[in-house]
Amino acid sequence: MNHASVPDQAIPTRRVLVSEVWIVLGLSLGASALYAILDLARSLSANQPLRSQSAVINASAGTTSLLDLLYQLVGIAVALVPVVLVIHLLRRGGETPGAIGLDGRAPRREVLWGMLLAAGIGGAGLALYIGAYHLGLSVRIVPTTLPALWWRIPVLALAAVQNGILEEVIICGYLLHRLDQLGWSDRRSLATSAVLRGSYHLYQGFGGFVGNLVMGLIFGRIYQREHRLGRLVLAHSLIDAGAFIGYVALKGKVSWLP
Repeated sequence: MNHASVPDQAIPTRRVLVSEVWIVLGLSLGASALYAILDLARSLSANQPLRSQSAVINASAGTTSLLDLLYQLVGIAVALVPVVLVIHLLRRGGETPGAIGLDGRAPRREVLWGMLLAAGIGGAGLALYIGAYHLGLSVRIVPTTLPALWWRIPVLALAAVQNGILEEVIICGYLLHRLDQLGWSDRRSLATSAVLRGSYHLYQGFGGFVGNLVMGLIFGRIYQREHRLGRLVLAHSLIDAGAFIGYVALKGKVSWLP
């Protein structure tokens, strides 16, 4: 993998890098993977098929309108703290966000790439979910239970952007960059990143794991080849926004949506 050159003395020692990776994952998507595994185990232990169970993604706090809005905004902000931590760790080691492909170069190209990726992977992901659900390999995913108030769509859009930033910065940019610095091969790093991405979606069932594993392989390989993160963040954000807002628009209006 090609990455921005950094003076050898600026890169933390191997021991520090290993500890740092475990800490970052433990505070973010690694912890999510553990909870997702437990959620799947609980679903499998229930005396009901997966397709008869549900998983809510953007849940209402069940309180007043203003407090519910504040809960959503605080949740989105707190979820992005690991991204701030990653940028801080990079800077402390003498690197910039550009070391993981976060910069403002070629914005039009990044937007075009992001839109193309979203269209291709988003459509395939929806088809895979519907197929897995009908085969009994996935729970029924409820993208939101937020009340039908003026702030629902903006909050769902912000939640989609938060997911795109958090997952792509941590799983593609940061993790692949650090594993490269630790001397891992591209194939080993890519497999690890993709399996982790699939693992924290296990709460959705086996379909969610497979779909996100494939997405992780595609996104990770694109990152390893191009070392650009903006397109992946945008694509992921658009995919999730389409799923969240599309659910609101189509719920109860189409027969094929579980």
